[in-house]
Formats: sequence, structure tokens, C-alpha cells
Amino acid sequence: MKPITQYTKSDRINIAYQVFGSGPIDLVYIPGWVSNIDWMWACPELVDFLQELGKIARVILFDKRGTGLSDRVVELSTLEERMDDIRAVMDAVGSEKAVLFGHSEGGSVSALFAATYPNRTISLIAFGAFAKRRYSPNYPWAPTDEERQEVYDMIENSWGSGDMNLASLAPSKADDPAFMDWLANYFRSGASPSAAMVLTKMNTQVDIIDILDSIKVPTLLMQRTYDIDVKIEEGRFIAERIEGAKFVEFEGDDHLFWAGNTQEVLEEIKAFVLNVQPPMNYEKQLFTIVAARVIPFGSTNTDNKDFLEQFTARYGGKIVHYNHRAFIATFEGPSKAVHCSTDLLATSQQLDAQLAIGVHIKECVVDGAHPISTEARNIVEAILTETKPDQVIITQTIKHLLSGAGLSFTPYKTIFEPTSGESLTLLMVKDRLRSNEQLDRPNHEKLLKNGSLLENVLQTIDNHLSNELFGVDILCEEIGISERQLQRKLKSTTNKSPNQLIRSVRLHRAKELIISNECNIVEIAFQTGFSDASYFSKCFKKEFGVTPSSLVQESV
Repeated sequence: MKPITQYTKSDRINIAYQVFGSGPIDLVYIPGWVSNIDWMWACPELVDFLQELGKIARVILFDKRGTGLSDRVVELSTLEERMDDIRAVMDAVGSEKAVLFGHSEGGSVSALFAATYPNRTISLIAFGAFAKRRYSPNYPWAPTDEERQEVYDMIENSWGSGDMNLASLAPSKADDPAFMDWLANYFRSGASPSAAMVLTKMNTQVDIIDILDSIKVPTLLMQRTYDIDVKIEEGRFIAERIEGAKFVEFEGDDHLFWAGNTQEVLEEIKAFVLNVQPPMNYEKQLFTIVAARVIPFGSTNTDNKDFLEQFTARYGGKIVHYNHRAFIATFEGPSKAVHCSTDLLATSQQLDAQLAIGVHIKECVVDGAHPISTEARNIVEAILTETKPDQVIITQTIKHLLSGAGLSFTPYKTIFEPTSGESLTLLMVKDRLRSNEQLDRPNHEKLLKNGSLLENVLQTIDNHLSNELFGVDILCEEIGISERQLQRKLKSTTNKSPNQLIRSVRLHRAKELIISNECNIVEIAFQTGFSDASYFSKCFKKEFGVTPSSLVQESV
């Protein structure tokens, strides 16, 4: 029996989730590429697998933002935002700690979550996971640019059809028309062609190799020997870099864990979940470190600590070292850290100073008077030495975790780590929103009131939901940003224009009201800013593929 679909908020985004099972511990399943938690229950093989997991754990399913039943108002999402979605769902169901089970792409974000939030992770399980999705000499099993282009062409021309070569994901099911039809429907219902394209291009840039050695939780990695989507060498590579990881290689060539020798996979998972004994607490976790040098315009030594603490707190940051000429802050994710840094440069005049900022990611003490180790401090200071005023310089490790963040990068230089002597590639980062900034400076007091442009935009649209005259001009005025900048920023972070985003938010809120059965369709149209009910129905069907009246009948 399919569980009830519920929603929780991750920032302003609605995340769909389901909970089932009677086991004593929690297990969060992080699906691959795209998903639809309702359509999962239309596949008998997957249902059998999930129900078996439900005998040993309380199982939590969810669709990441931009896919499945979750809000489609955004199509781009960073690994960091996907971690936020996992935490939001865990918080919604009262789960303090959980086993993370990530499939394929879901294994990448699960690994990053385990390194960043070890004290919320009982253990890590991954099936068919990869560390990066683009060929390089140090990772020769990933697809080449030409091979990735073939995937882009397939999505462009054949999304959700038999021409997608879906049989390669489950060769053992290639002659099962019911299964293959379900799989095509599952992908189509999980993402639109444009969303699938954006997600695929974004995933091409992901690279978690450098954070693998920061994973300290008990880890089980599984893969089939002849999987053509993710090569067996990738699983071995990842296992070698995670301390104490167990790697299990199964016969077969299916990339989907619920096809082929599923019973063997289930038994391995059950044994691992029931027998693992993780530490009660971890003293360290992965943090993004922001180090800044302050260059006053005059000779004064103004105390800006309060201002900096409030500013960084908007992005979830914490000042851990401060004096008049420098400070260090830690963040739980690189996207928030880098956006805070670029925005801080733009507002540095409020400090009567210029800033030079360096950003790196390293394990730090979770709670303690001195969270940054001597090694980490030496690295960020070495980066800062090479950084000029009005620059944000990041390491390549940070860059690899910023796919989908709306940032651009320029190669800067290579330095050597003071302790290990290993080379460290540095890049200069630029927020695309800051282009032509001197000619078009945003109102930062308004822009940063909640620490996120997208969050402020969504909140402002919500505040004017019933106002049919609300448009881009009012939105720009309230956010404190020009239309040109808003266009650029939203396109890079949501793949939508401001007008498209406004309409999409209105329609998603309308869908929520229809499902709740609180009002009739005409009333809902007016409440969400549509003065013409027939136009509302037309837009609604285009957005969701179903008319409002059909959805009403489904919700009864």
C-alpha cells in the first residue's frame, strides 16, 4: 500500500516525502538522477525491495527539489541545497540520525552529507555511486565530453521514450515490456525534458573526490561488475578513499538495484544496517572555511565584529577568529560560504574597507574553543597571501562542489600546501549577478534581509500572491535589485525568467490549495493572481499536464 505523500519546506521550496516501515532505526533513501515517489509504488520489483527495507527500518523517501512531486519552481540545485532537503525531511519526521542509502547520483550527495553531518548519519550505503561524471586522467572511467553530449542529445530528442536506451540501466529487464514502460513513465514523471537537461549538465560538473577521505561513518559500497553506466572501477576507487569502507561486488550488469539479483543486495544491506555499531558522536566534520584580510581605507581600526557576525549568520556562517585586520568564519556548505563572500565584497564599503577573501574546505572540530586545526589555518593563510583586494579566491575542491550555484570561475594560480607540499589549484570566483556592478549596484539592505536572493524572491511573490497586477517591476523594487540583474541571477539559479518564476510559484500554490480542497477552482484562481479562470486552467495544464478539475477529482 502506497504511503501518504506529505510536504515540508526546505527554505521556501516544498519537498515531497513519504514514510513507512516498522524498523527501529531510520533509513533515508536518496534516489538517483530524477525520481517520483508516487511512481515508485507502480513498480512491483521496487515495491518488494522497499517493503523489505521497511521490515528493518523506518524508511523515508523524498523527491529532491525540481523533480517528482517536489516544487518544480527551480530546476537547478546545488549539492548543498540537496543536503538541505535531506535535513528538512529528517527534521519533518523527527529523525535525529539516519542511515543514508544513496543510489547513483544520490550516492554523491549522500557521501557529502555524511562528511558534513556525521552526527546525523548512522551509516552510509551507496549503490552504483560515482565520484565525478567527467573524464580526467585521475578518473578515467567517467564519460568523456563527447559521451556526455550524446546523453544531452538523447534528452533533447528522446526524453522518456524507448530511444533513451533505458535497457542499459536494467539489461535483465530488457525483454520485460511492463517494466520498461514503467521506467520510461518514471523518468517522464520525475522531470521535464528541460529540467532533466539542466540536472544532467549540472551533474557533469560534480566532483567529490577530494572530500572522500573526510567520510568517517561506517560505509557500505555496492556495485555490479558489468554496470555500463557506472564502471566497477569507480566503486573500487571510492572505497579505497573512505577509511574502513566495505566494498561488495555483485555479478550482473544492472545499474538499478531493484533489478537482477536483488535478494543478494537486500541481504547485504540488512546485515550491514543491523550489525553496524557507529560511534556515539564525531568530534570533527567537514566545514567550508572563509578567511578574509581587511584593508582599511584610512588609518582607523574600526571594530566591525558585530556587523560581520550578523552578515555571515544570514548565510549560516559563524565567526571563529576576529581582529581588526582579519577574520575567519566557518560554514556548513561551500555555496553559502562563497555567496556570502561575494556579497560581502560588494558591501565592504560599509566597513570603510576593502576585503581579500580565500575559501577552502577542511575537517574542523564541531564544538571547541579552537575549531580550525593548525594545518587548515596554514592552508587558508597561504591562499590569503596570494589574494588581492576585492578578490574571492577558492580552491578547486570548492569549485567542484558549486555546480548549479550561478557562479563563474577563472583559473588563478597553483600553490603548495604548507604541511603536505601537495599542489593546490586556486581559482578566482565571480558572482554573475555582480557583472557591471559599478553601473548597477543592488540595494544590499533589501537584497540580504534573509540571506538568499531566491528565498527573498519567493517570499515576495507569496506576499503578493492574490495581486494580479504584481509583476517584475514591483518584485525588483521590493527586492532592491535591477531587472537586468534579477533576470541574470534567476536564469543562472532557476533556469527561469522572473515572469516564468512568478507564474510557476502562483501555479504551485494553486496546486496546494486544490489538493487541500479548501476552495473551488474559480476562488483559487483569484487567490493566486489569475483574474481569468479559463486562462488559469490553460496555464495549470501546461505546468502540470493535468487540468485543475481533473486534479480536484483525484484529490477527493
